[in-house]
Order: sequence, then structure tokens, then C-alpha cells
Amino acid sequence: MTEFNPFANAIDIITLQDQPEELVHDFTPTCFGQFVGQCTLKEKLSIYTKAAKMRGEAVDHILFSGPPGLGKTTLSQIMAHEMEVGIRICSGPMLERTGDLVAILSGLSPRDILFIDEIHRMSKTVEEVLYSAMEHFRVDVIIGQGAGAKTVNLPINAFTLIGATTKSGLLSAPLRSRFGITERLDFYTDTELQEVVQQYAQFLQLSIEPSGALRIAQSARGTPRVAKKLCRRVRDFSQVRNVQSVGDELVKQSLEFLGINEDGLSTVDNLILHKIMRHFGGGPVGIETIASLIGEDSDTIETVYEPFLMRKGYLEKTPRGRQIPPLMQLKLKTKLFEQQTT
Repeated sequence: MTEFNPFANAIDIITLQDQPEELVHDFTPTCFGQFVGQCTLKEKLSIYTKAAKMRGEAVDHILFSGPPGLGKTTLSQIMAHEMEVGIRICSGPMLERTGDLVAILSGLSPRDILFIDEIHRMSKTVEEVLYSAMEHFRVDVIIGQGAGAKTVNLPINAFTLIGATTKSGLLSAPLRSRFGITERLDFYTDTELQEVVQQYAQFLQLSIEPSGALRIAQSARGTPRVAKKLCRRVRDFSQVRNVQSVGDELVKQSLEFLGINEDGLSTVDNLILHKIMRHFGGGPVGIETIASLIGEDSDTIETVYEPFLMRKGYLEKTPRGRQIPPLMQLKLKTKLFEQQTT
């Protein structure tokens, strides 16, 4: 008779949870030649990596800053592959205790890379452990409790810390000063994103025309991660409609179904602009008022939607609040009039 095991399906559940779409279907470059965009940064990292490998040393500690989805983690993995060393990836908020960080650091092999995402969200006590580890490759471990406690200075292998942050201003000065290399990743151009889409479509075995790839690129908000997600959605449409080669028209229909117009604006983007135009004549208006009108959190508007609208010239910040520039107001009024007449 088979015994009942309450954990029989636990492995299946964990497997499903640990396989998000980005991990299962994402294409990860393994060398700098396969990585599209960030040309100047790639050249710098290639030189740093080759020089350290020739000397047999670890690369100096690196701080990557910039918006999410631009390739900070991917570049770190490429560096580890080029250096032929291991890489440990963790997140700043996950390192809650100093013992967690000490365990990770003591397990690193010589010249290994430790990548900490969202490093600005790491706790202060854990951050202070990094100071001696980064400078002297030693960590202080407290053994015992109370009056009998003593501090042991534990040596660790020379390693490279790569910190990634979306808010570099929140990093403390002592931690920032210990990074020998500080680089910022910029948004991608439409041409670079078109190449990303074509590369990713080849990985997905999706035949896409250059015009279709360009339209996806123009709607990707300057971010490769968004471009890849849109590419997967377009693949869904092509499979359902049994289209062998994806062209501009199919991409346009797919994006319209997703609520993205020809300028790359999403439904929420258009809602923000519509509310400012309709209720405040183009502005200025405070961010909290906008958040109340559209039912969205103000922090989400500032971090997700506002940067793209400002880069596209649809929105600008003033001392009195957000407003739509006069030329864009005229463009929006013309477009609204055309929609009403049709």
C-alpha cells in the first residue's frame, strides 16, 4: 500500500514558480559581441576584463546604475564568462542578516563575481560588512554571545563585487567610494532595439521583417526587456493567425490590441495625457492630483510612465507641477479631433 505523502506535489509547484517566462524564453548573450547596444560601456568592460585576466587578478569592483531592463545583469554574466569564473547573483533586500552575506563571501572562489541587484536597498548592517570585504578581502565574524563573544577576522578570496541600482542617489557615500568603476546604462535607440528584436526573433524561430521589428522597437520605451516581451506577444498573434512572416501590419494590429499606439504610448500613458488636457487644459497639475484622477499610485507614475512621456516630449516638469508643452497640446488636440470625426 502506497503511503500518502503531503509533499508529493511540492516539487512540481516549486518548479512552476521558479520558471518565469523571462527565464524560460529569454536569450542571454554569452560574449560582448552578442550583446546589442551600450557600445562605449561594452568596450570599457572588455578592456577591464581582458587586462584583469592577463594579470590573473579580479576585476575592480563595479557599480552599474540606470533604469531597469537595460542589461546590467546580462553584462555581469558576460564578464564572468569572459573571465572564466563563477558568478553569484542575489538581491539587496534578500540580504537581511550579516551571516547571509558572510556565507556567500566565504563560498566564493578566487576572482569570482558577486552580483547584488538593487544594492541601494541592502540593510545598513549588512552593508558595513562589505566595507572590509571590498577593500581588504576580509570579514569580521562574531562567535558566541554575551561576555564570551569574540570577533574573528576571516580572510576570503579576492572577488569582484558588481552592484546594480536604479536609484544611485540612495547609495551611501562610504559604499559608493569603494567602487573602482562606476558606469551608467542609457536607454537604447530605436535602431539598437530593432537589432535586439531581430536577434530575439531568431532565437524564438520567428520570421520578422525589418519594418515589423522597427515598429516593435519604437514601442519598447527604449528598453530591451520591454522589446522582448512585445516580441513574444507578436509571436502569439502570428501563430494564432498562421502568419509565416511577421510584417508591419501584423505588428501594428498586435500592438493596438495591447493598447499601444503608433507613438509607443500605452493605455495609461494616454490616460494621463487625456486627464491633463481635459481637466486642466494641458497643466500645470500636481502629481498627486494626476494619481487620484487615474487611480494609480504616484510613485508608479513617477517611475514607470513619467520618464517615457518626458523623453518623448509629451510631458515636462515645472515648479507648479506637470504640464504638456504647447506643441504637444496642439498635436493631441488634432489627434482627438481626427478620432471624433472618424
